[in-house]
Amino acid sequence: MKRFFTLMFATDTVMSCSAKIQYPTKTVLTDSGDEVRFTMISHGSISIDYKGVSIQVDPVWKNGDKEVDYTVFPDADIILITHEHGDHLCEQTIGMLSGPKTKIFINKAGFEKLGKGQILRNGDSLELVKGIKITAVPAYNTTEGRERFHAKGNGNGYLLEIDGLNIYISGDTEDIEEMAALKDIDVAFIAANQPYTMTVEQCIDAARIIRPRILIPYHLSDTDAYAIKEGLSLTDIEVLLYEDLR
Repeated sequence: MKRFFTLMFATDTVMSCSAKIQYPTKTVLTDSGDEVRFTMISHGSISIDYKGVSIQVDPVWKNGDKEVDYTVFPDADIILITHEHGDHLCEQTIGMLSGPKTKIFINKAGFEKLGKGQILRNGDSLELVKGIKITAVPAYNTTEGRERFHAKGNGNGYLLEIDGLNIYISGDTEDIEEMAALKDIDVAFIAANQPYTMTVEQCIDAARIIRPRILIPYHLSDTDAYAIKEGLSLTDIEVLLYEDLR
């Protein structure tokens, strides 16, 4: 995206009238001035909406004691699955959000578990719909003893380009060397819940490598997200925190 960047602080929420649950949103403008709305659903689950196109990332209706009312969302045009773990791949939720035109993009192990979708491997790139391009990028653990959680070459992170707006969704990963290739990122979702993904320090290091305009730590579990914000306070990175993403 061009160096001139506009962030709209949206005050709207996606609400379930029956459950009285509100999901916070942020709206960012593309180069053409069109809105991209991010909905912070829960843990690793987020929603992205652009010009009537609904993208669901790792939709899971239940994580521990927390339940998500996905009936407030329309059928997804695109569902992105980073990998096969149960807090990222839920067959029931995918079925709930799927309509006749829904396209599912998934890693190989996820495909073997779900039994449907189009497999994307690290490095694969394609145009999802006009104006939206996706690239699957590596996501894996590097710390000794953690490799068993997320092996190199298995899971995906995703890089979305929407009318010049560059969005990075890390998936479950540590601060890997491939992050140095990510350029001009406008919005970055970076997972931070040790020991499965990043420590606070690793998240800060990853942000310093990627240098997104906006960082949204997600997949937080018990991580002290405020320490991430404090650690980046002297940079020009805007850190947005959402308790819904625990």
